Amino acid sequence: MSKQKPRTIEEQVSILRNRGMEFGDMELAKQFLGRVSYFRMKYYWIDLVDPETDDFKDGSIFEDVIERYELDKELRLILFNAIELLEVGLRSKIITKISLAMGTGLWYLNRDLFEDEEYHRDFVLDLKYEFGRSTDPFARDYIRNHDDWDEDSLYGDNPDAWMIFETATFGTLSKMYKNLKAQSPLQSAIANEFGMYSTKEFSSWLEAISVLRNIIAHHSRLWYRIFSKKSVNIKRHRDVWLNVDMTENMRKRAFGVISCLLYLCNALTPDNRIKDNIIQLFDRHPNVPIYLLGFTDGWKDYPIWRRDK
Repeated sequence: MSKQKPRTIEEQVSILRNRGMEFGDMELAKQFLGRVSYFRMKYYWIDLVDPETDDFKDGSIFEDVIERYELDKELRLILFNAIELLEVGLRSKIITKISLAMGTGLWYLNRDLFEDEEYHRDFVLDLKYEFGRSTDPFARDYIRNHDDWDEDSLYGDNPDAWMIFETATFGTLSKMYKNLKAQSPLQSAIANEFGMYSTKEFSSWLEAISVLRNIIAHHSRLWYRIFSKKSVNIKRHRDVWLNVDMTENMRKRAFGVISCLLYLCNALTPDNRIKDNIIQLFDRHPNVPIYLLGFTDGWKDYPIWRRDK
């Protein structure tokens, strides 16, 4: 049974006004709520609400909430492109490093390379499932031309890594890397390609970025979000990093995982514009409280975020 009755846009605006929200442009507000749901917007104004009265604090303006929403949307677009850079790069590094080391493109079927047998089995089946549902012509042609292809088994006529990994999701890549033999030369070689010496820390970063990717892929918000996977502070690194430990607030909010993403992308493509694009976005919205994304005072002074680095 529904706990609340549906409300028109006019009724939604009326509720916000009765709670103390101010509106500079009523028509803009109605148009906005007509395409972005009231429920979706709730976390963009959550810090403006007095927890004791459930009313909005003095000076809460709906246009400011819209600006927060638009900044969050633009940030997700920047990060989507950054994740694409990392995902393609990670896939390439995994394929090249391990295929050359093992001398075969079917190394991913080798149980001895992995820690946990059950996780390995799940990984291979996930890999084959993603390949099987792909609409890419190379995947369709392969399946059509190989009668012994079996999506539900580790056996059958399996494609080489450089083909089947092209359809693997970031999450599958992350789980596969984590399950490689701990601190093995293969794990270490891939981590080192990204300027990291600890495979455990690198794996932690990949898990956190995988969560970020899923949030962005589902058009969900970064604003005011607490991340379920928090990236660890790295102790030893090859390239420019923070040079200080992130606070717990930075780690659990977007700042932490975005900093990790930036570091790994810098290792792949040092001349990328990810940092500049993010800083420029924030500079265009100086009144938006980005500390709610974990970008607290002084974040621009950290080496990885400095413009002269």
